[in-house]
Amino acid sequence: MNIFRRAVLAGAAGLAAGAAVGPGGRATAAPRSAADDAVTAITHVTVIDATGAPAKRDMTVLLRGDRIIAVEPSRVAGAVPGAHVVDGRGRYLIPGLANMHNHTFDGAEIEVPLHVVNGVTTVRDMSANEDTSRWRREIEAGTRLGPRWTIGSPIVDGAPSLWEGLGAPYISVATAAEARATVRAQKDAGADFIKVYTRLSRAAFFAIADEARRQRIPFLGHLSDFVQMTEASDVGLASIEHLFQVWYDTSSREESLRRLVASVPIAGGEYNGWLNKMHPYEYAAARSYDRRKATAVFARLARNGTRVTPTLMLHTFTDRPGETPMNDPRYAYFPAATREFWHYALDAIYLNGRTPEQDARGREIYERRLRLVHDLDRAGVPLMAGTDNGTAFLMPGFSLHDELVRLAQAGLSNMRVLQTATLEPARYLGVRDRGTIARGNVADLVLLDADPLRDIRNTTRIHSVVVRGCVLSPADRARMLAEVKKAAAAAPALRRTARCAC
Repeated sequence: MNIFRRAVLAGAAGLAAGAAVGPGGRATAAPRSAADDAVTAITHVTVIDATGAPAKRDMTVLLRGDRIIAVEPSRVAGAVPGAHVVDGRGRYLIPGLANMHNHTFDGAEIEVPLHVVNGVTTVRDMSANEDTSRWRREIEAGTRLGPRWTIGSPIVDGAPSLWEGLGAPYISVATAAEARATVRAQKDAGADFIKVYTRLSRAAFFAIADEARRQRIPFLGHLSDFVQMTEASDVGLASIEHLFQVWYDTSSREESLRRLVASVPIAGGEYNGWLNKMHPYEYAAARSYDRRKATAVFARLARNGTRVTPTLMLHTFTDRPGETPMNDPRYAYFPAATREFWHYALDAIYLNGRTPEQDARGREIYERRLRLVHDLDRAGVPLMAGTDNGTAFLMPGFSLHDELVRLAQAGLSNMRVLQTATLEPARYLGVRDRGTIARGNVADLVLLDADPLRDIRNTTRIHSVVVRGCVLSPADRARMLAEVKKAAAAAPALRRTARCAC
């Protein structure tokens, strides 16, 4: 008897109630497959397991509780007595997706359902707040349906910090002693990692690296304006977020450009000023890209196991803010207050002080970023998909699929693109039971109506989502989206304040 029939005979005949999810992602009834003995069979499906192996056609995947208990050819599996059957004919099954660079701001209840209906079953949140910590507790307790969350510390920046007065949670450290104390305090507070930022001094950055090693907690984030990328990699920076400062290590003019960058005066809260003042130096570094030097630098990152999260969606916005679409129909899932703030942030932070010359350079820089991502991938640097949700006009759930399209535009194969949101995040997180489709792995899955290996845009052709074994049917997904849209329309308008978050 094969594994399917053994599983059924082991007591997997009953079915739990269908998933019913209320506003904010709260479960209002027992999700399907919540019971340990509930069985779901996804039959006659093409399995893309994200290992890099060819797609496996006409397979049956058997789920019990929150686990995959078998992946077998349908001719071997046969009928599965008592199972809830999901017809996979003509469909494609991939692992649940991960957004490895997300920011959640207070009160953003709509984020949770928007992640899961879009197939995002893992989220790495880059700055702690009370909402995300509460959501994770509720999700783990089974009272809310949502992704698996990894939550970092507040942003740890230098003094003065770019975030002064802008409303986001941050910690400013001026000395190595303050940096070490912050690492210890954030570990004690339950942070999964330390998030480092742009204006950390060399002394503070290396103190964080050493204390993080002593405390056995990862540190990751932005490259400091005062630290080489290779130096950061050598002392254990787990992942590099964004592509802003990557150019300097690969520039034939590195030494002179680093002196200029270090001399630029940046005041507290001068996020817009940092973007505008650093622009000419980033442009010069990008145009002096030395491919031979880059090959050695990227080999060093690959050897150290340093990941890069390119966040091309963020760079689409920061490099070409004037081209931001104003009428995306997906904006209807966000309250008017959110959309109003997006327009404010676009004008005040990204367009303020920007010149036509910067616009032209920004378009060139973005095209160079695409080639940079291609070079990183070819050099064996592990890449992870992330969007930087929290930035204006970037949307939980939806924007991850936009990120995958941009990674494909950078020249990655569609399989490699899928792996940036599945296999690579699982490897980074050190979890062997996620990121691929295999017996024993967690049942986080996305069933698609079209082949993502033919066209990566087909990741948006979602039929059903499986979250911890809970099957969200097309009707479930439609209901959740309708509830989010209704809640967004009913939300109160923005009250003008001086507080800013971006």
